[in-house]
Amino acid sequence: MSSDLVFSLLSILAIVLLTAGTAIFVAAEFALTALERSTVEANARTGDRRDQMVRRAHRTLSFQLSGAQVGISITTLATGYLAEPVVGRLIRPGLDALGIPANISGGLSLFFAVVIATSLSMVFGELVPKNLAVARPVPTARAAAPFQLLFSTLFTPVIRMTNGTANWILRRLDIEPAEELRSARSGQELASLVRNSARSGSLDPTTALLVDRSLQFGERTAEELMTPRSKIEALEAHETVTDLLEVAIRTGYSRFPIVEGDLDETIGVVHVKQIFTVPLEERARTRLAALALPVARVPSALDGDAVMAQIRANGLQTALVVDEYGGTAGMVTVEDLIEEIVGDVRDEHDDATPDVVPAGRGWQVSGLLRIDEVATETGFRAPEGEYETIGGLVLQELGHIPETGEAVELTAFDPDQPSDEPARWLATVVRMDGRRIDLLELTELGPRSTQGDDSHG
Repeated sequence: MSSDLVFSLLSILAIVLLTAGTAIFVAAEFALTALERSTVEANARTGDRRDQMVRRAHRTLSFQLSGAQVGISITTLATGYLAEPVVGRLIRPGLDALGIPANISGGLSLFFAVVIATSLSMVFGELVPKNLAVARPVPTARAAAPFQLLFSTLFTPVIRMTNGTANWILRRLDIEPAEELRSARSGQELASLVRNSARSGSLDPTTALLVDRSLQFGERTAEELMTPRSKIEALEAHETVTDLLEVAIRTGYSRFPIVEGDLDETIGVVHVKQIFTVPLEERARTRLAALALPVARVPSALDGDAVMAQIRANGLQTALVVDEYGGTAGMVTVEDLIEEIVGDVRDEHDDATPDVVPAGRGWQVSGLLRIDEVATETGFRAPEGEYETIGGLVLQELGHIPETGEAVELTAFDPDQPSDEPARWLATVVRMDGRRIDLLELTELGPRSTQGDDSHG
């Protein structure tokens, strides 16, 4: 066997191995990028050593991607260096047999060698492993991760040098490089995905609403979750268990702050079930101050998850919400938190009237209903402003404390479907509770452009 043939065979073998190396690096790059962190962690807890390697590579994702790029560059350059002369020598005799002059066949053989070598490397070294990794990321990552980790360990100095150079260039452009890639979706992205799934029919509306409420729960604040101060029924410290029983029967509430003057001077909270701990003959003379239990206090800006943790940590499952000035803004209970996720929860003691009921061409809504809840129930989306409730919006638009029967026109705003002709709604005050709007009627009037048409009847 001639030395030229041996050299050609060894070169072809090296080309095959280098192309396989390129394929491994490309597969590792796309598979690791396609995997979600939750999937990687779950597989690592229940899988074998390869799953542990995938987790190790995924936890250093940015470094591994840089290593894959270095590996692809090295194997591709080496493949081109070996393939072009080998393929050229294999093609040259055929061109000579066709009678092509030597000065032309040399250039043609080099051209065909480049085209063939590049095409083979592109198809088998890049496109095939890329599509495989996208279609089956988990098994591809399990297969490629050991080689990827070994290469990145051996070539750590080269990878760090190239990575450092790239980061230096980015910083010169006033761009701070991110060392790790985000592999999780944000709450907003998940909520959007849930809504789109519900619209397309792949997720039933009830489940979609529950998931959407759950995702938004953590973004709510204690101020949004609480029962406002104006609706809290409090009892004085000197009142008795008999008074507690009477108020519980009248209101249907189960938890009552015990105060010395007003809610800012709350000494604790009593639960209606504590009545049964007091003998019947002693209820008329047992003061509530003796039964009041310490209650947690949370700032109004605390997020929903933290509020849940505070409430679950105490037996009363209740917390008072304190505003920025130190005053009591409201009270939040475990029932408030559950309702935020699953919707309105009522028992036989609650007011049977829901917060939103159909009324003619519109809805009657509680003035204390939050703007986002109004949007969910009625479709009216208010623009952003210094208000939390629909009653607050109407007060802002009117500019004074209204009387029953007063009405004001509201402009709807939908960030998902912006329009040059926003819809008009009419808000009519149905009932007042002192200086607070207790009940409103909302009626959609249509786009603003139709106002002139209506006037010409």
